[in-house]
Amino acid sequence: MKYIGCDFHPSFQVIAQLDKETGELVRRRLEHGEGQGEVQRFYQALPGSWVVGVEATGSTYWFERLLKELGHEMWMGDAGKIRVQDGRKQKHDKRDARLILRLLLEERFPRIWIPSVAERDLRQLLLHRWHLVRMRARIKNQLQHIALNQGVQKRSKLWSKAGLEQLRKLELEPWGRQRRDELLEMLEQITARIEPLDLAVEHAAADQPRASRLQTHPGVGSVIALATVLTLGEVGRFPDSRSWVSYLGLNPSENSSGQKRWLGAISKQGNPFLRHLLVEGATSAARGDKDLGRVYARLKARKHHGVAKVAVARKLAVRLYWMERTEKSYPEVVRMQGSLSHPVTRVRVETLNRPPASHQR
Repeated sequence: MKYIGCDFHPSFQVIAQLDKETGELVRRRLEHGEGQGEVQRFYQALPGSWVVGVEATGSTYWFERLLKELGHEMWMGDAGKIRVQDGRKQKHDKRDARLILRLLLEERFPRIWIPSVAERDLRQLLLHRWHLVRMRARIKNQLQHIALNQGVQKRSKLWSKAGLEQLRKLELEPWGRQRRDELLEMLEQITARIEPLDLAVEHAAADQPRASRLQTHPGVGSVIALATVLTLGEVGRFPDSRSWVSYLGLNPSENSSGQKRWLGAISKQGNPFLRHLLVEGATSAARGDKDLGRVYARLKARKHHGVAKVAVARKLAVRLYWMERTEKSYPEVVRMQGSLSHPVTRVRVETLNRPPASHQR
């Protein structure tokens, strides 16, 4: 196997290549300008097949596709773990490329999983829909503000046919009227763009057996199911549900030392897209599942509905993980690893309804 360490930047890359005949380390800077012609000529002239190691970063899709066309392979590495393995405080492009090459040669390169081209294209579908939905939500919030200023309190009924008609008939000042009319026009346009995307997501989820299985859980629709499958990838790369929750950023932040333990809000050090979807779907999941409903009601009464939603989202993420790992549908009992007495998807009713220990005499 022949390796190249590559420190990739949007406009250029610095490579480190070991010449096995002379043992000389070859370092070179390749510019990405002029249609990536210099990069293509260099990798096209390489004999045989090479593995190019790159730190995890964005804007690499064209480079990966180019290497694949030329018969080479790109390995993506965890940037944090790569940097930790260099003990020196000096950091520059040539040194980074040499470090990546050394890790490849010593078989210590922290390679990460990369979704396929088709999976990344489906991710673009979900992300595009997600951003349009968030734009629509901002427009609705502005229209609600206009309606409340005029004494119209219809909440979700404002988006009904009668509510929109009442909103259009409000007597406003010239600039307020223009703002309302343009916002209503933008709302219609964005809604018209979201509808075909919803159909595309439903068809894509129906073609995925894994996504269809996840949709058997209450509150999990085609969007959450498909996003979970595309984000989770190979379920074996997560040894347990805790690592999956940590990947999503739903685990609590912690600052503990000795006998003192402090847990704070969720870390948010993970995938923001799926985390947002799970928190949004937590309310629907709590309405459809009694166990999650109890958790939501208890935390909402004790703390805040936002805290309750995040807690339910975490439990929902754990359930989806075990549904994938055990390949079982809801409401089959899926048990957490290391806690065989506590099922994830269902808790025995008699255990929940039994009297407290002080009354069991």
